[in-house]
This record gives sequence, structure tokens and C-alpha cells, in this order.
Amino acid sequence: MDSVSSGSSLQFLATLLRDAENEDSDECEPRTSVSTMTPASIGPVKKTTVTLKLKSQNSKTIWNTEEVPEGSEFDDTQDPREEPEYQILFKQCVGTEDVFLGMSRKDHSTACCEYMVIKIKLPETKCSDIALDIQDEVLDLRTPKRKLLLHLPYRVNSKDCKVRFLSEEETLEVTLRVSRMFDFINFA
Repeated sequence: MDSVSSGSSLQFLATLLRDAENEDSDECEPRTSVSTMTPASIGPVKKTTVTLKLKSQNSKTIWNTEEVPEGSEFDDTQDPREEPEYQILFKQCVGTEDVFLGMSRKDHSTACCEYMVIKIKLPETKCSDIALDIQDEVLDLRTPKRKLLLHLPYRVNSKDCKVRFLSEEETLEVTLRVSRMFDFINFA
């Protein structure tokens, strides 16, 4: 009785009973030639050919523009200019139906904000010295003394923005419209 209940004898018995061909997940189904036939197996065998379309590429380019992530062309770690102080604020368009009646789906989170306002402190800078480039995910600001490469927390519509320079406060204020998926549903 002891030899039957030992662990090694049970493992040996399991290997004897196990069939190597039936280790698939469909153990219960019998293997016959009829079960492998499908409607696609009727008729002559069709040959499938795969054709690949290659885009016309300039032989002198090192990589495609699609392979380069957006904003990496601005990344310059060797630039000695300092980064200016900045703030990112979010703004909502709210009406009485939102505040008092609660009729819309808006709440106080940044997910319900339509605009992103970026305030950048630029002391001792003139408006004519500022070079600003706004893309959907990156804001690039360059002045003779300062440089800011800001990867934005949300995608924005780079065509719909407003920029103003407040000379008495020495602040550049950039207002960007946030573009998220399903905004047409959330803010309808």
C-alpha cells in the first residue's frame, strides 16, 4: 500500500496514462478527417499573394518623419539658457445651468476644462525677442536668455490659441484649447 501512495509512483502512473497527442484543449472531441473539413476546404485551393506597398523614400534620409516622436526635434540638452518659471492653469466655460442647476456633466476636475492657460514669467524680455512654436503636444518658447520646451499634459488644438504679453508683469500668457476624444459628447 505504501508503494502505491508514494509521490513518485503517482507521477509515473500519470505519465503512463497521459497521451502525448491529446494535450490540446479539445481533449473530449474525437479526431477524424470529417471534423477537420470546413466549407472553405471545398473546391480548389486558392493561392494567396501578399503585395507590400512601399512609400517613395528619399535615399539620403536617415529615418522617416513618422518614426520620430513629436517634440524630439526641439530637445536640446546642450543649450545653456535657463528655463523660465511657468504655471499651468485650467479654465472652464460655465453658465448658470452648470453652477446652480447642475444640468450638464461638468465638474471641477481638469477633465472638464476646455482651455489650458500657461503663464510664463519672462523678466527683462521684450515682446520682439520671443519666439514661440505651439504644436499639438509641445510648446517651445525661446528668448535670448531663456528656453522652455514644455510637453503639454493634454493634446491641444494648435490652430486655436491666444497669446498675449503683459509687459508690466513681464509675463507671457498662452491660452490653448484642449482637444480630447469625445469632447463633443462631454460638452454638448
